[in-house]
Amino acid sequence: MKVFRNNELMLEQSVVTIGAFDGIHRGHQALIERAVNRAKELAVPSVVYTFNPPPRAFFQNQMVLTNVGEKISFIKKMKVDYVIIADFNEHYASRSPEAFLQELKVLNPQEAWVGPDFNFGKGKRGTAADLSAMFQTFTHPPIKCSKGETISSTRIRNLLCKQEAQLANELLGRNLFKKIL
Repeated sequence: MKVFRNNELMLEQSVVTIGAFDGIHRGHQALIERAVNRAKELAVPSVVYTFNPPPRAFFQNQMVLTNVGEKISFIKKMKVDYVIIADFNEHYASRSPEAFLQELKVLNPQEAWVGPDFNFGKGKRGTAADLSAMFQTFTHPPIKCSKGETISSTRIRNLLCKQEAQLANELLGRNLFKKIL
């Protein structure tokens, strides 16, 4: 797996999945796995496009579940070909949805895979529908836990605040957090 910053990688074809992927919980894993499998079926490289820090950490000062090194390490285990890490800063956050779409164009996505709450560009103005106007886009359905509730990074953060590390780890699909005393 090779790691690039945004605007460094150009590909003739790819399958790309885009997201903050903070925590790389079971929902993220399912989305990335689906994109990797589609890339293999289409015989093109798989690309994970993600952000450092995650947008919610930048805008809302929320706790980061996995730092960028941990995120890269976990994504590597998922057999992804390329990872693009966009530096999420004030300049990046001010970009238009059109600028983001132009950036993705050089990856020549045969398919783009996103999660159910996907938005992009300044003010979250870009949607999966905007992405699908330019690329064949698929929205992965939410992944639910054994209790039937949607798995999300926000839910994991809330569990950690309530000192429920065991359930947080269940949603992550691995033991990332030790029992909180």
